[in-house]
Amino acid sequence: MSATQPLLQPYRMGQLELANRIVMAPLTRSRATDPDLAPTQLHVDYYSQRASAGLIITEGTWISRQSIGWHDVPGLFTDTQVRGWAEVTDAVHRAGGVIFAQLWHTGALSHPELLGGAKPLAPSAVNPQLHSPTAAGNKPTVVPRAMSKADIRATISDFAGAAGNAVRAGFDGVQLQAGFNYLISQFLNPATNLRDDEYGGSIENRARILFEILDAVAERIDIGRVGVKAGPAWGERGSFRSTADTLATSEYVAERLNTYPLAHWLLMGAMADLGGGPLASLQGDGMFAHFRPRYRGTLIANVGMTRERGNQLITEGSVDLVAFGEPFIANPDLPARFAALAPIEQSDRASHYTPGARGYTDYPTYQPQIVGRN
Repeated sequence: MSATQPLLQPYRMGQLELANRIVMAPLTRSRATDPDLAPTQLHVDYYSQRASAGLIITEGTWISRQSIGWHDVPGLFTDTQVRGWAEVTDAVHRAGGVIFAQLWHTGALSHPELLGGAKPLAPSAVNPQLHSPTAAGNKPTVVPRAMSKADIRATISDFAGAAGNAVRAGFDGVQLQAGFNYLISQFLNPATNLRDDEYGGSIENRARILFEILDAVAERIDIGRVGVKAGPAWGERGSFRSTADTLATSEYVAERLNTYPLAHWLLMGAMADLGGGPLASLQGDGMFAHFRPRYRGTLIANVGMTRERGNQLITEGSVDLVAFGEPFIANPDLPARFAALAPIEQSDRASHYTPGARGYTDYPTYQPQIVGRN
């Protein structure tokens, strides 16, 4: 066994004691196939199987009907959904785990097919030129409806309401999805935010909604139990192609996040080849080296992590925790496998977003080979 690995050491994240520094990253799995978009026994089994992670962050959960932008994903805006999630959190806690709910609004990444024919809400009427995962397959995004001030106020309230529902469901905390190509990131991105009011134009204005959401969420849950997923990591496609503004915006966000006693900031590494572009220095571990001096709280690294890389990043002091996504799919007991230096199994990608238990709760735990004596 190799329990001396940095990844396997306990960590205090605010008020919470984590058994290790291994985080289960948010993973959309499309198993909420019931009309209520509520977690079922499948979700109970799936998350409790992975409770040995120091921290579980759930798949993105919808904060409202208007936030939906992916097929068969559970929500956190109805009593039925809260009851379903309460079964999940209870099972994870019985297994000794800690679990946060990720709060999600996809904005312009949604599609009328997912919204009863309505246009998605977004900062401005700009088609992001990407794709939306509907039940009938990936569909090109459309021109969304620019949010009114009332829409913005309602969305902020929806984030706060979902945070309150997370408390009711027994979650240990919440994480705001403010990264990648989704609603909050659409506000931060000047290519998708063409507003000329207090939510557009300058970096401070484009970031305003994020911090108004944080303030509203803090009225429903202790801010020390709130994390944020944000950063300059985009897919470099459609309207989400980095410029010099991308880094400046993320640096501003990092500095402002320091003014909140958050549980954590989850920072994704580069998700595309940044070579030759304005963010070339953030390739590889450059992302974490750049932002570590700028953020004073608990920093979680994500994207392309391995046991070796995670241990090294913690040893160097670049990050505090390391989030693993796909490895947790086929390796429900990932910390035990790391401790045993065991092989990491590959998941069946064909079953990542399909209904049922296959490729979801049927991956076995690690069974070490017992060598017989002669």
